[in-house]
Amino acid sequence: MKLISWNVNGLRACLNKGFLDFFNRADADVFCIQETKMQPEQAELILTGYRQYWNSAQKKGYSGTAVFSRLEPLSVHYGIGVPEHDTEGRCITLEFPDFYLVTVYTPNSQRELTRLFYRMQWEDAFCDYLTCLNGEKPVIVCGDMNVAHEEIDLKNPKSNQRNAGFTAEEREKMTRLLGCGFTDSFRWLYPDRVAYSWWSYMFHAREKNAGWRIDYFLVSDLLRGRIEDSGILTEVMGSDHCPVELILREGTKLDEEREDNKCS
Repeated sequence: MKLISWNVNGLRACLNKGFLDFFNRADADVFCIQETKMQPEQAELILTGYRQYWNSAQKKGYSGTAVFSRLEPLSVHYGIGVPEHDTEGRCITLEFPDFYLVTVYTPNSQRELTRLFYRMQWEDAFCDYLTCLNGEKPVIVCGDMNVAHEEIDLKNPKSNQRNAGFTAEEREKMTRLLGCGFTDSFRWLYPDRVAYSWWSYMFHAREKNAGWRIDYFLVSDLLRGRIEDSGILTEVMGSDHCPVELILREGTKLDEEREDNKCS
């Protein structure tokens, strides 16, 4: 099974920069996007063989997520079930027989960290949401999580210590989430590999490869044995982010008898 995730930084703009060429070439089973910046009726998007699921922000031209899936999910859920966090279209959950797939666009803490307090509230609520799902069946989380977890995950860690995406607070929240039973698939396979998924549009950052790894595929620890590969597709243009992918081996039905951890 091939899963793709991409922050397209405005789907309508990305459609003019080769999105469909890459989409067709990628031939993914499930394709998740973040920062759609649109309502679904604002563009005619024909993706033969794929079901489309959209979660758009109430504010026009802002945030938003979408999932395009060849596989019909058992259920679909929009948001994380917390009203104050569910107005910006940041999360979609698809339930499949063996796992939940969650795509997320984590709030940015903004310049001068003006939204860091809100970000911390979101992180706690999102971690609770994922932990709840993980008590039902394994979870795959993908998307722009807006944090470079370790120093290896950005070009200039020392000069970015108090910048959004690399604060101690944001990094600690990622550490906490991983400690709740999740694995960073790319770093698990490639502990020493330097690769980035986002580059500023300024200062020719992409040409210089002065980037950050802030786009992830996290998987429940129970799914680690099914990871065949986890990649960062740096050659794909069209956004200030590049796509990331996860390849899963087929597996037997997973043990779901964890009644003590189930959501009430």
